[in-house]
Amino acid sequence: MVQEVKIRCKNNKKNVLIPMGSTLWDAYHALNLQMPYGPVSAKVNNKVEGLHYRFYNDKDVEFLDVTSPSGMRTYTRSLFFVLVKAVQDLFPGCELRIDTPVARGYYCDLRIGRTLEENDVTAIWRRMKEIVAADLPFRRIQSPTEEAVEMFRRAGMTSKVKLLESAGTIYTHYYRLEDTTDYFYGSLLTSTGGLKVFDVMKYYDGLLLRIPSRKNPEQLEEMVHQEKMLEIFREHHHWQEIVGLSTVGDFNRACQEGHATELINVAEALQEKKIVRIADEIQSRRNLKLVLIAGPSSSGKTTFSKRLSIQLMANGMKPYPVSLDDYFVDREHTPKDEHGDYDFESLYALDLPFFNRQLQALLEGEEVELPRFNFQKGVREMSGKKLRLEENMILILEGIHGLNPELTAQIEDRYKYRIYVSAMTTILLDTHNYIPTTDNRLLRRIIRDYKYRGYSALDTIRRWPSVRAGEDKWIFPYQEQADAMFNSALLFELAVIRNQALPLLERVPENVPEYSEAYRLRKFLRYFVPMSDDEIPPTSLLREFVGGSSFQY
Repeated sequence: MVQEVKIRCKNNKKNVLIPMGSTLWDAYHALNLQMPYGPVSAKVNNKVEGLHYRFYNDKDVEFLDVTSPSGMRTYTRSLFFVLVKAVQDLFPGCELRIDTPVARGYYCDLRIGRTLEENDVTAIWRRMKEIVAADLPFRRIQSPTEEAVEMFRRAGMTSKVKLLESAGTIYTHYYRLEDTTDYFYGSLLTSTGGLKVFDVMKYYDGLLLRIPSRKNPEQLEEMVHQEKMLEIFREHHHWQEIVGLSTVGDFNRACQEGHATELINVAEALQEKKIVRIADEIQSRRNLKLVLIAGPSSSGKTTFSKRLSIQLMANGMKPYPVSLDDYFVDREHTPKDEHGDYDFESLYALDLPFFNRQLQALLEGEEVELPRFNFQKGVREMSGKKLRLEENMILILEGIHGLNPELTAQIEDRYKYRIYVSAMTTILLDTHNYIPTTDNRLLRRIIRDYKYRGYSALDTIRRWPSVRAGEDKWIFPYQEQADAMFNSALLFELAVIRNQALPLLERVPENVPEYSEAYRLRKFLRYFVPMSDDEIPPTSLLREFVGGSSFQY
């Protein structure tokens, strides 16, 4: 008699009995689900698994498609593998690095021993199309870690060797696509046939892999130009190549060899050097009176503003902070979102005409009385504090709308200097597994929310999609308008964050949907060797999140 297991499906609220050992793909068909874009992965007891997954016990299941963040990650990783195979088939022995999320796609550095030409990229695209049309299976293989390490060592895939050697696991799994073998952090599709929508194009001296839109997966994501963003990533990757620390495996090995203090000092020095350069450029522009600093959540804007102010003072300038929060409209006039809740992240939650009138008056040499927002009463009041711009004084304004032209529409551009700050994670897990910058910021926010705002990791993860939606609407469209970009991510920070974030993530219960994200982040953090924060300076940007800063917030 065939033993069966019960599957409780969250998609259609139905139960089904299937033979023990059946896969998620088998369960999908047994449930007669009709997902317009098909399943690409699933949550099994709130852990994301590939459709290869086999059942040996009763489970709760929720199938995911490419419109979900997790489903899109599965699709994208599978596409990475097809790209890797196509490149290896056409250019044996070449070096491919998938390293930068940019232009709503992924910039890939491909080194084939000569300049990459358009016809090379066309050949890669054609080969990828052939692989997809052949509907080849992605085979998931588990083996003792030492055997996987030896296999990757023979293949010359040193970044994977270093990562797996430092991971400390007994067993590991990898994937095979015909004669091409690779390791990926997370699940893949069952076969290449599901990868219908993609494109590859020449992009600067590398190539850009384009992916489907999450809103309409039958179309490519709309491309946006992000030359300044790409340049920041390339600048950091170039430096990391010079010092031999491009991947997490490189980093872990350096720490294990006793270089942790040196890594901290050099990373901090690089950031300070960048801040000094920005301060020098601001000083060189004689007409500047307003520095606008913007960036997404948990990018370290506040500490950056304070450190920039110090360097401006060292240049003989007088920085004066202006809080956008004090220019909120009265609560009754605050716009509401689609759920009928107050939308405090909206640009129009600010009294733009009043704000611009005060700025204009200051620039014309007049004295103004600054407002103060009374959050308990929900009204703006006058503070009694007077301000007149003195010689060498410059206003520092930090907030999510800093780069939006409408914020300071009545102020001439010659008075303004715009800075975009974000944690652009440039270290790679290995050459085919990049680290999403949003993961870095989410982990920072989980720690800060717990320490200073009384929120649990569950609370923060639950709020994160709405935070990201606000960033997509109010911040990211304007980032390329910045005069300068500053990368607040530190090479060593995820190793430090690991110590504080893991206990918080472990408190997220298994019976909530957010568990899958907490589990994924826990698994990701364990790739890093833990590092103490004892030697991080008190002025570090990371101190804004992990505590111990010498700045007042």
